[in-house]
Amino acid sequence: MRALLAALLIIAVTSTVAYDGTLLNQEFRLLASDEVVNLSDAYAGKVVLVVNTASKCGNTPQYDGLEKLYQQYGDAGLVVLGFPSNDFMGQEPGTEEEIQEFCRLTYSIKFPMFEKVTVKDDNAHPFFANLAMDAGTYPTWNFHKFLIGRDGKLIDQFSPRTQPDDKQLVRAIQAALKD
Repeated sequence: MRALLAALLIIAVTSTVAYDGTLLNQEFRLLASDEVVNLSDAYAGKVVLVVNTASKCGNTPQYDGLEKLYQQYGDAGLVVLGFPSNDFMGQEPGTEEEIQEFCRLTYSIKFPMFEKVTVKDDNAHPFFANLAMDAGTYPTWNFHKFLIGRDGKLIDQFSPRTQPDDKQLVRAIQAALKD
């Protein structure tokens, strides 16, 4: 049954999204800003951890661990990218300015945060649809993690329950940084 659902997901995504295999070939506006960033240009050659975030979720304390990963491995080439989303039980209801203020004041977030997006199913932003196609799953909840290698290809995805200091996630990041 799971294999059938994954196959249907891939068929649905490929029929609606033109995807050339380059995950980071997307432009996003920085959170609460007019500045647009092309992910390929800005993060070429970096290891990228993409996370859909929410401020009013039981997983919200993961912001702290994500910032620690960014600080610990940033000089080695890791970048964490946060994408607020209100897709799961309305747990990111605020404006972009409110989200930015919450992240800075509550968790001292310095990693890049981008515009609020839709990350699940038929309405997903093309970036998340492409991630889902490569991973075989859309984000299942807030704080789903996708690890992209220096070559711009998906390495792995990690469930929302995977904490930022989880040994498997950290090992995957460390291995990607060595490549």
